Amino acid sequence: MSRLVIALMWLARFLPLGLLAALGNAAGAAGFWLIPERRRVARVNLARCFPGMEPVARERLARAHFRAFARGFLEHGLLWWSSPGRIARTVRLEGLEHLRALRGQPAILLMPHFVGLDAAVTRLSCEVDVAGIYARQKDPLYERLLARGRNRFGRTRLISRQDGVRAALRAIRDGYPFCYLPDLDFGPRDSIFVPFFGVQAATVTGASRLARLTGAKVLPFVARMLPGSGGYVATIHAPWADFPSDDVAADTRRVNAFIERRVLEMPEQYFWLHKRFKTRPPGEARFYD
Repeated sequence: MSRLVIALMWLARFLPLGLLAALGNAAGAAGFWLIPERRRVARVNLARCFPGMEPVARERLARAHFRAFARGFLEHGLLWWSSPGRIARTVRLEGLEHLRALRGQPAILLMPHFVGLDAAVTRLSCEVDVAGIYARQKDPLYERLLARGRNRFGRTRLISRQDGVRAALRAIRDGYPFCYLPDLDFGPRDSIFVPFFGVQAATVTGASRLARLTGAKVLPFVARMLPGSGGYVATIHAPWADFPSDDVAADTRRVNAFIERRVLEMPEQYFWLHKRFKTRPPGEARFYD
């Protein structure tokens, strides 16, 4: 990542939140035209997930997502360098009582990929120690900033994806609420095909398997970006009843169904830039070629 972009993020955090949001929206509007590969990915994803939507409406949604994504990216500067007080004013945390009511029992926080994901994790880490897996970034500077930003408060335990499931199990058994991201396509290994908006999607089964191995309660944790100077609302939902079941596939479908409901509430904020359908069932044509 360009050091100029990092410098812009550092400076932009001094702006009032409304101006910061406007700057991010403008960057996203430009990015829609400047990044054709990701524009195409977003269009493919939206066409697959919303085939009944008018093409003009899908195009508006794609543009809105670029704006939300860029705004969320720019506001990382606020998460990385602003005071805990400003972060608390920017990100309203709801439902913490659901986590505290577990009184130290193992907990998995199910966190789908919405643009407010890092805002939610940072805000929660101001209150409790958390653990989570991170993926190595191509840009070493961005990786260092991202790791440091997620590790600013408390005793956050960051686990590299290369460390594998054993490190995640240790964190959960050590009493850390574990932030689990269930909706990236990592290929066929450890995944099964279950529907996502009617499209067969390679989906990791970790939520069900980790809960079964540790006895953890699963609590969905989702952040919504609010317009203008509204900041974010990060909501911890009540623990799921009857999860895990004795059917891993049914559990995984339940995860995707939950994400679908949240997407319909704020469709512009889901990560449409990710190649969610990169892995296809045998014999099925690839979507993004």
